[in-house]
Parts: sequence; C-alpha cells; structure tokens
Amino acid sequence: MKTSGLLLALFFGIISYSNAQLERVLENTNQAVDLIFHAPRHINLMTVEPLEKKTMHFAIMHTFGTLDGGIENLFGLDNGANIQFSFEFGLSDKLSLGAARSSRDKFYNLYGRYHLLEQTQNGNVPISVSLAGGAGVISNPYSFLPAAERPEFVDRLAYSAQVMIARKFSNKFSLQVSPMLAYFNNPRQIYLIEGTQNLYLALGFSGKLKVTDRSSLTLQWIPNLNSDLRNNVGIGWDVEAGGHVFQMYFVTSQALNEQYLLAGGNGVPGEEFRLGFNVNRIFALGQKKRK
Repeated sequence: MKTSGLLLALFFGIISYSNAQLERVLENTNQAVDLIFHAPRHINLMTVEPLEKKTMHFAIMHTFGTLDGGIENLFGLDNGANIQFSFEFGLSDKLSLGAARSSRDKFYNLYGRYHLLEQTQNGNVPISVSLAGGAGVISNPYSFLPAAERPEFVDRLAYSAQVMIARKFSNKFSLQVSPMLAYFNNPRQIYLIEGTQNLYLALGFSGKLKVTDRSSLTLQWIPNLNSDLRNNVGIGWDVEAGGHVFQMYFVTSQALNEQYLLAGGNGVPGEEFRLGFNVNRIFALGQKKRK
C-alpha cells in the first residue's frame, strides 16, 4: 500500500506540474516581441524600441565631413563633426521624455516618445506603433551679425513629429516606416539648412538584417515628399558589446536631429557619403522589474 500511495502521489504531482507549466506558457503567449531594433535610435532615426520605467538611454552621435577629401583629410575626419548628445528617461513603460543638443547651429531639442502598440509573439498584435514629437531652438548667437539682424527667439524655434510603424518579420529581419514632418517658424538663410520652406514632409525607412547574435546590417532611407531636397540614404553596422550598442555607418547627411534631417541638405549617394557613428547605453536607474 505504501508503494501504491507513493506512486499515486507522484502521478498527481506530475499532472499538477504539467498543468502549471501549461498555464505559464499560456500566460506568456501574449508577450511583446523584443529587440525589433538594437536601440531606441537606428542610424539617425528614432525607433519603436521602448524604454522600461526608470531607465535612461544615453546616446552620443557623430557625423563627419565627406569622404571625397581622401586620405589627406582622413576621409572627412579632419573636416570636423556634427555631434549630438541625448538623454531619454522612461517615465513609464510606454512614455519617455528626452533632451538633446546638436553642435550644428547649437540646436537644443526636447522630445518625447509614446508607444501605442507592441508587436506580440503570438501574432495577435502584428506591428508596433509609437508616436514621437519634439520642439527645439537654435541657440547660435550669430554674433557676427548686427544686433538688429539677429534672429528673435520665436524665429529660432523648430518642431518635429512622426509616427513609427515597425514589424519584426523574423528573428533576422525588422522594418520600420516613419511618416515625418518638421516645421521651422522662420527658415533663415544663416541657418545650416538648405530648405527655404516652413513645413517639410518625409517618410523614414529603417531596416535591420541580423547577421550574428549581436550584430546587424542596417539601412536608412528618408525621401522628402514636398521639397526638391535630395533624399537621405544611410547604410551601417550595429554591434552589441558590454552593455553598449555601437552603430557605425555611412550616410549622405550631416544632420542628426529630426528637424535638420528633413530641412538640411542631403548629399548624392556615392559622391558625398560621410562616416558616422553612435554610442548607445541604457542605464537602469531603479530596481529592474521582474517579468
């Protein structure tokens, strides 16, 4: 009898464990797809990759001069860089706010991202959708101009907005489409942009093709929709290493923030490519939640 009782207890124990495992699997089938992109920024564009609550994304972005200077100018490195520092903080798992500063025209930018939808592993939600908006100011003093000719504060303001729609089609391939707009209150000729319009419309395309567990080939294309400015093209390589995401790329524009990406000049692919690289780091400032 003792042996039979032990066998019966073992049998029901196995059944209970199996049911618990099945319930756990069922609970996890609606989990969000992770790592659609390696970081909240992809070459120059923002992505749908969210920040968890109380985490901060710090990014340093650089673009240099054009490659056509050859070895004499170290393929553009001697011609100076446009540098942007940005900090973005997760107020919740859906909402994050950030601040950035670009050296081009000494541009300060405040921005936010809100994640409406996250693609799920079971396919019930097939895409991720995020919104982003920003407002910035050109702080260059333009001291070479007479005081009366310097731009007023309201003339220095520029805004951006975009919708980011992305899908991870497989473990290797992800794609994002980003309808974008930028608006300049007064696009003065002294600003380092080529556009003369107030409003700019564009589509941003971001692609990631995973090559190894921690590296991917990346692509960027930003065609302008309502201006004669050339399109922005980029190709790069993302690498995850030691808690950082390093992004090295060739791109046709020196601009880094959304407003200047749409209104700035874009070089001709193959003729005016320039080297760029980003360093991304995400810090957990609070206790990391358990999933």
